[in-house]
Amino acid sequence: MSNQELRLSVGASPGQRVVAVLFGVFIATVGAAFVALPLIAGGLLRGLTGPGDSFPSYEEARDLPPGMLPPELRDGWGQPGPGPFIGLCGLPFVLLGVYLVLQVLRTAAWLDGSRARVRGALRTRTVDLATARIDAGAVSYREAGDDSPARGQRVPIIIATDQESGRRVTIPLRGIGLHSLPPSELRALADAITTGRPVGGRDGDAHAVAAQLHRLAEHPLGI
Repeated sequence: MSNQELRLSVGASPGQRVVAVLFGVFIATVGAAFVALPLIAGGLLRGLTGPGDSFPSYEEARDLPPGMLPPELRDGWGQPGPGPFIGLCGLPFVLLGVYLVLQVLRTAAWLDGSRARVRGALRTRTVDLATARIDAGAVSYREAGDDSPARGQRVPIIIATDQESGRRVTIPLRGIGLHSLPPSELRALADAITTGRPVGGRDGDAHAVAAQLHRLAEHPLGI
């Protein structure tokens, strides 16, 4: 097994990145507009419907005792309208849009010896595949612009969980624009899993997953 760091061919294709970034920016922009609109509208309304020339704004009347204020100022003194609070409903959309952009641009994975380092939208996790619990699974995958659930594909993944800290990384076995990772990367993952690992017992599942990776490397179109 090579000790040179190997970058795995995971992540979105260039076309998928463009679509995802545009979609994320659109969601974030809509959310930001929803947050800002009540503030802008509230300022315009106060300018249009405020009191007369004597007290055109609250700022000019703030030093007067409440008893000397006109009724239109006295009734709403110190009570902000609901507009800014309603605008906060757009904040989750801003965060969602930013998360989508970060997810598609930052997602990457590297293999350094037996240690797998996986970077997501917000953080990077590292797990030693030679000592971690190894599970195989699958996630649903749909091409960009495909709205048909029947056309969704099941992409196999490897889930490695550190047995001491519980830290977990997920490595998809689908390459960028490919049906699967290149054979050399599949073999490197298999070797990383079995390096120094006992045969049998609780490690039998890990060896079984490694054997499947070797089979996928020999028949990359069999997924």
